[in-house]
Amino acid sequence: MTPTTSRRCSVPETQLRTTGQSRRHGPVVEGLQFASRFVGGPIEPEPAVAATPPRPHGEFSTASVSLLSQVAGSSSIWLDTQRATRLNWKNSTRALLEYLLTFPGKTWQARWDASPLGQGQITADEVGSRRTTGTSVIPGIRALYCLRVIQPTPLAFRRNPLPNYGVMFIAAQGDQLLDKYAGEVRAHQFRQVHRRDAINELCMLLTVQGVALSDVTPAALLHFTHENRKARCALQPGSQVSNRLIGRGVWNVLHAMGHFPPSTPESMRAALLRGQLSVEELVDQYEITNQVVRGLLIDYLTRRKADTDYSTLKDLACKLTRHFWKNIEKINPDQKDLRISPEDYATWRQMITVKDDGKPRVGQDSIVIALRSFYYDLHTWAADEPERWAAWVAPCPVPPSELRGLGVRRRRINERSADRTRQRQPLLPLLVNHVETRYDRARLFLEQADKTAEGEVFAHEGTEYRRVRTEADRKLLRHGDAVPTRVQEVDSGRIVHIGTEEEGAFWEWAAVETLRHSGVRIEELCELTHLSIRQYQRANGEVIALLVIAPSKTDRERVIPMSAELFHVIASIVRRHTRTGRPIPLVSRFDYHDKVWSPPMPFLFQRQNGTTPMVFSTATIKVMLGRICEQLAKNHREFRGLKFTPHDFRRIFATELVNSGLPIHIGAALMGHLDVQTTRGYVAVFDEDVIRHYQDFLHHRREVRPEGEYRDTTDQEWDEFEEHFDRRKVELGSCGRPYGTPCQHEHACFSELGLGA
Repeated sequence: MTPTTSRRCSVPETQLRTTGQSRRHGPVVEGLQFASRFVGGPIEPEPAVAATPPRPHGEFSTASVSLLSQVAGSSSIWLDTQRATRLNWKNSTRALLEYLLTFPGKTWQARWDASPLGQGQITADEVGSRRTTGTSVIPGIRALYCLRVIQPTPLAFRRNPLPNYGVMFIAAQGDQLLDKYAGEVRAHQFRQVHRRDAINELCMLLTVQGVALSDVTPAALLHFTHENRKARCALQPGSQVSNRLIGRGVWNVLHAMGHFPPSTPESMRAALLRGQLSVEELVDQYEITNQVVRGLLIDYLTRRKADTDYSTLKDLACKLTRHFWKNIEKINPDQKDLRISPEDYATWRQMITVKDDGKPRVGQDSIVIALRSFYYDLHTWAADEPERWAAWVAPCPVPPSELRGLGVRRRRINERSADRTRQRQPLLPLLVNHVETRYDRARLFLEQADKTAEGEVFAHEGTEYRRVRTEADRKLLRHGDAVPTRVQEVDSGRIVHIGTEEEGAFWEWAAVETLRHSGVRIEELCELTHLSIRQYQRANGEVIALLVIAPSKTDRERVIPMSAELFHVIASIVRRHTRTGRPIPLVSRFDYHDKVWSPPMPFLFQRQNGTTPMVFSTATIKVMLGRICEQLAKNHREFRGLKFTPHDFRRIFATELVNSGLPIHIGAALMGHLDVQTTRGYVAVFDEDVIRHYQDFLHHRREVRPEGEYRDTTDQEWDEFEEHFDRRKVELGSCGRPYGTPCQHEHACFSELGLGA
């Protein structure tokens, strides 16, 4: 290791600094670019500091094999270590150094870099193991890492896992700050496995970057996390676990002990999630060529920013910059102003009918309306500020005929939504029964397993299981940590993680029940907190439980009186969070629409994710619902190719409210609609008022006409009516019989279906 190698690198573009310019995986600038792309402003700039790599026991880059092997087994470094163990480390280090001598280089670092072992191409067992040579080189690798003789790449470090590395590394450094960090980790409310990872991951960072803990910055930790993820993906390609970012526990502890600057986000996730983009960044992400038009779009969006929210502003920037001007430049690269010819407009109009992947675009009208508003806004503003906007006034290219039929197209959209609800309303009882049954079975299964001692066999629903604990579980128990409940199926030997299954079943049940009994939007569901639960006492003394919905889409708070079913679900969620005697954790939630973090609040829909509690995202709830439908499709063909979305529950809830006799204006208030017509669009799915009056008309007509003119429908006629729907599926090609089962439609008479000659 050359003394002139700097451990820090300055990056003027982002004003971020990090530790360790790696000689083997490129300059640290790559990691800084990664960090700056996600972190942006939250991390304060840090000045570059010239320093030499830490050498706690001296310079060993060119030391002899004899000296290094002696130091590797020194009792003064590895205190309270048995002599036989230290002798093994000494011999292992000698074997590793003799292997490295076969490669060119003047220093041990250079020889390591030239070796397949240092390049991460082979494992340590291929060099030497107890089974082949009688001596494993793993202890030698660990000793050279701890003594700072070798600085490995993340790939080489990950390819050869080192047991007990964190404890040995800390013992060899003699760094008081590192000792303090280890104490902070032990005091943190982490599970034992997360405490171990928080220590090992930081020690790995210090090893691969060749720095001391005092030099670690937020950008350095992000760089390490990114490089480590690439190494894990290279070792285990396609593994979902390998793609996860590590180091979150390290971030939490370093932030809690005040090591990071005060403006640093509290969690790594907060640092990785980019906040709101500026207007310039919203426009520049689409890389338009005409800089004059770019300036106009920035000025226009800046003025619109004052009267709109960020999500709408971002959508408007996409429509005007990407869908409009970017395509205009493709059609006519010489276009200089907003005066678009009819031919170019016709070509552009045809371009936006399809997406980039060739699929038809549903939201064409919204793009055209945004473009039309853009031109008319410039016309209006030019009258007040001609010096600023008059130069851009041009005839609007959108002809009046373009918006003809807009009402018809919107009615078609509403009809598709209504038809979607008609298909799903009869299937809702099946879905509800599925999540209730699955949760009840998992809960009872978990209760029965928890009451069973290790090794004992018990029966559940006709199947025998044995309560088991792995060696890792016993180790956690020795450290006083909780272990998950696992059982083994006696016949097959399959291990069932019943605790994990019960956790997933509970949140699926809670999400479905809350959505169908409250009719809230998906964003409102994720924003529910412990503070949302209120009570109201009526004049007669009756106490009503209320659910306060925070302002969301319409920016209006509303109150929903809780039914007994909804109250049961909310109470179950609260009990689950507080079952350990602690209050509901205060967590910040990231709004993916407005790109802002909420203040810490006791959100109801949250759960522990590793070292950090996290609020459920809207995407997670949607994935849950999709998984439920896939499970139901195995036994119910009605669910084949069908998905429930959170908004489907909202539409069904509104339909049942109004069709059950609730005045529509009350339904609008419960739904949070500003316009009663919006609610009317929801409940037009089954127009109960029309059906009820027509049924009354038929009943009255039967009373005034002779009784002999009417007869009741026979069972055969009703069966034929129901069979018609199955026959229609054959005609439409949508028969959903389970694979491998006989189908009643395969030999149906085609003449009866109207398909014959």
